[in-house]
Amino acid sequence: MKTADLIDNHAEKLSLIHLPLRQFGTKTHFAGPVQTVKCFEDNTIVRAQLETPGEGRILVVDGGGSTRIALLGDMLAQLAIDNGWAGIVLNAAIRDSVEIADMDTLVFALATSPVKSAKEGWGKTECPIHIGGVEIIPGDWLYGDADGVLHSKVKLT
Repeated sequence: MKTADLIDNHAEKLSLIHLPLRQFGTKTHFAGPVQTVKCFEDNTIVRAQLETPGEGRILVVDGGGSTRIALLGDMLAQLAIDNGWAGIVLNAAIRDSVEIADMDTLVFALATSPVKSAKEGWGKTECPIHIGGVEIIPGDWLYGDADGVLHSKVKLT
């Protein structure tokens, strides 16, 4: 379902993730439960999550809003596809944007950067995060398309 229709029908249950997100990938939309990662300029935890079965979940990464360092590139995007992740939302940057734009996924990110991340293992997973004015907890639901990304505490039909 389109995010515009969802907000028209369920406004009281939805919040807009208010960030200037850019969209990458050939998929036009996603909907699914959330898994969270909090990290800063280190994508070790992002990789670890994408190596697990996604089972239709959406990985939401609070990268502290950094656009200096990319937390996702084409290899991790392919890992997400191979492991069944429905999509990824990054409060951070990506690299390999041309390649990701042609992949069968949907990634939202703040920007692009050619600089790869640290690999020190900084970060944590399955924790509440705050991005775009919204608190997101693992198990919450996200809905995304060309009009934006919406958050709900429950699955909407």
